[in-house]
Amino acid sequence: MGKQEDFVLRALEERDVRFVRLWFTDVLGYLKSVSVAPAELEGAFAEGIGFDGSAIEGFARVTEADMLAHPDPSTFQLLPWRGEGPSTARMFCDIGMPDGSPSYADPRFVLKRTLQKAADRGFTFYTHPEIEFYLFQGRPGMGEEPVPVDRSGYFDHTAQSRGADFRREAIAMLESMGISVEFSHHEGGPGQQEIDLRYADALSTADNIMTFRTVVREVALSQGIWASFMPKPFTTHPGSGMHTHVSLFEGDTNAFFEAGAEYQLSKTARHFIAGIMRHASEITCVTNQWVNSYKRLIGGSEAPSYISWGHNNRSAMVRVPMYKPSKAQSTRIELRSIDAACNPYLAFAVILGAGMKGLEEEYELPREAEDNVWSLNDRERKALGLEQLPKNLNDAIKIAEDSELLADTLGEHVYEFFLRNKRAEWEEYRGQVSAFERDRMLPVI
Repeated sequence: MGKQEDFVLRALEERDVRFVRLWFTDVLGYLKSVSVAPAELEGAFAEGIGFDGSAIEGFARVTEADMLAHPDPSTFQLLPWRGEGPSTARMFCDIGMPDGSPSYADPRFVLKRTLQKAADRGFTFYTHPEIEFYLFQGRPGMGEEPVPVDRSGYFDHTAQSRGADFRREAIAMLESMGISVEFSHHEGGPGQQEIDLRYADALSTADNIMTFRTVVREVALSQGIWASFMPKPFTTHPGSGMHTHVSLFEGDTNAFFEAGAEYQLSKTARHFIAGIMRHASEITCVTNQWVNSYKRLIGGSEAPSYISWGHNNRSAMVRVPMYKPSKAQSTRIELRSIDAACNPYLAFAVILGAGMKGLEEEYELPREAEDNVWSLNDRERKALGLEQLPKNLNDAIKIAEDSELLADTLGEHVYEFFLRNKRAEWEEYRGQVSAFERDRMLPVI
């Protein structure tokens, strides 16, 4: 048993931990949890905890149901919302098969496999997400319009604001779990918040996002309110995205930085951006995986609808921030299409897969979009060669079905299950009669 496992076992005694929750994520990004007694943990480190994989979305068929959850001791943290008294801790797990091989249905493994391919070329992939969400007054009922906790706007400072109180408690809880927060503020919509996590390697960030979503919901419930990461809960207010800053490092050197180059972007960075742009429509099914995700993407505001890049251009899908142009370590790109309702393990995997494909094939970076893409008409966009992202989930599925990159990155099992599930979601959605149809037609037809 290694040092990390020994540290965890000592911490169980020192911190009076009575329950250990083993966390993992299904293919759709839902958090799963099994609780074990501390006495069982040494065996879990050695052999894993068995469970029925056929009961988890996308994990296994009934004929291959036996799976093992192997806790990752580096992710050990106490759960601060469990209150006083005996403590509860959590660890993320890697999912394995009885023969010792990794489960190809485990989203965490999908990301680790993609990160290893980049590592084989000497690169480490770093990400920094800006996570947006709404706070509502109580849990919205079926068919009811949700009521935001406030009517504030972007960066507003409001006395005795429920949003500010919420952010303060949520950030304190995140920091107590070792998750560093860089910024927080009120976003543009009523009740809409943003909390930005500090730069970290992509695997740690994906784990942190899963923890973040849980912490945000727990804090909201403790305050009698409801938090939602739904991409577009309101027709007339901004959607919630997860603008994600990414970069590649070679050791301690930022591979995206080149002194004297345009915007300080190296050839590596330019090929990486080109890869994301060429494969953007293919990976959108994963980075924006829900029917509702496309209400945000076609809604304008700060959500990109077209495949473009630019420096300091917030209408572009890929933006090159210029906050600290003279600082090599800060050179990165920002992907603005992704939303916080995605599975972060799969989303980071396909973003990295697309970027690395551009690097391997040395894709040429298209011309920068210097104009506000939203203000251009269709003829002007066509003249600039700007293609539109998928308009709805069905379009995204059709493009993904022909994507060799997506199949290679996700692996056959996850790829096939994911698309099968998304097709079912689309079929269910398109058969629904909406309030829009009733409001428009019942009074006159």
